[in-house]
Amino acid sequence: MILFLQNILRFIILILVQMFVLNNIRLLGYINPYIYILFIFALPVKFSRPLSLLLAFILGLIIDMFSNTPGMHTFATVLIAFLRNPVINLYTSIEEGANPEPSFYTFGVAGFVKYIITLVLIHHTAFFILEIFSFIGFGYTLIRIILNSLVSIIIILGISLLKKK
Repeated sequence: MILFLQNILRFIILILVQMFVLNNIRLLGYINPYIYILFIFALPVKFSRPLSLLLAFILGLIIDMFSNTPGMHTFATVLIAFLRNPVINLYTSIEEGANPEPSFYTFGVAGFVKYIITLVLIHHTAFFILEIFSFIGFGYTLIRIILNSLVSIIIILGISLLKKK
């Protein structure tokens, strides 16, 4: 029950921070960090896949409604929710019967950093390719993917460091 309430609170706080703070930040004209995806990253390892896809859809849809990006956040968020388990299996080995929340303590520093970097890059690449929907100006899009990913990764890892064991 406590885990359920924590996830609801995390969901609401991340949406509010994204909508009212981070969506209004444009660093250097390129950078707009997306940390709302931390909700998907922090779900327990053995969390129901259909439910995580549904939650990712709802999360992306809410962000889309407030960002005026028709379906782009929804697609990118559902994509990372879909690829989350294979990425976890790629970088970590979870004991049978264990259901930890991904963190530095449960995945190890290297495994957790790789997990975050991989999913953030997938999310941002999908989002920015959908946003431009063209290969014209691909260099500009590539710069935006790299810079936004870098800032988002730093913020997400910083938030994750604050989490207790």
